[in-house]
Amino acid sequence: MVLVGAMAALLFPASAKCHVEEETTPHAEHQGAAKQEEGNVGLEEHLGRKIPLDLVFTDESGRQRRLAEFITGPTVILPVYYSCTNVCNYLQEGLARVLPDIKLTPGKDYRVLSLSFDERETPQRAARSKHMYETVMKGKFPEGNWIFLTGDPANIRKLTDAAGFHFQRKGNDFVHPVVSFVVAKDGMIVRYLYGTQFLPKDLTLALMEAKQGRIGTTISKMVSYCFSFDPESKSYAFNLLRVSATVIIVCVVGFLIFLILGGKKTDKNKGKET
Repeated sequence: MVLVGAMAALLFPASAKCHVEEETTPHAEHQGAAKQEEGNVGLEEHLGRKIPLDLVFTDESGRQRRLAEFITGPTVILPVYYSCTNVCNYLQEGLARVLPDIKLTPGKDYRVLSLSFDERETPQRAARSKHMYETVMKGKFPEGNWIFLTGDPANIRKLTDAAGFHFQRKGNDFVHPVVSFVVAKDGMIVRYLYGTQFLPKDLTLALMEAKQGRIGTTISKMVSYCFSFDPESKSYAFNLLRVSATVIIVCVVGFLIFLILGGKKTDKNKGKET
């Protein structure tokens, strides 16, 4: 029991720290984010909740439109920052490279929305991003089905809060989760997709779940548990302490269960012999 206590002391403090890391990672630093309360950074999953479809944003052509005009079916939403040259760029590029492989019809079966959470960005900047990712897709994705939006602080905050997406400004920089989410036509969040890489089968499954109005299981939880984001190197590192502590505690608990059950079996056999 002393050994179990020692292992628990090793694991649980690490787990508490890891819980904080999971809430605030993966993240990246950027310039020019809207200000958010200190410490309130990360993602709080709101599966089953609805984003407000009456919010008004400006598309890349400069036209103000309500979310309900875009979200008429399964929709992938990417909270990003267009001027970002780091993870926001990787996130959108990762999606752009996989969209041509999705065996669903854009516009009919699904749409994609990129939304800048920097209220200082303009439709002109959004249009440049649109052109860049359309170039990546080389004409294999029908134009008009990936919309790039900008907005004012109030509408941005209402949407990100509804999705549980929290970012924080630090001077001219900010930290934020690297995640996209999929909603059904009524705005219900059915799945979160973590990281900058997408698999066609995972994205297709999420879109099918959205079409059926069924909440899916969030993927990449194990990846985010085993890897932690290093804000200094802006890269992911294998969390050896977290994984090792988990393996050790599982092994110790399994060994104790074996001893307890084995001891009971031995006592039972001795009773039969007498």
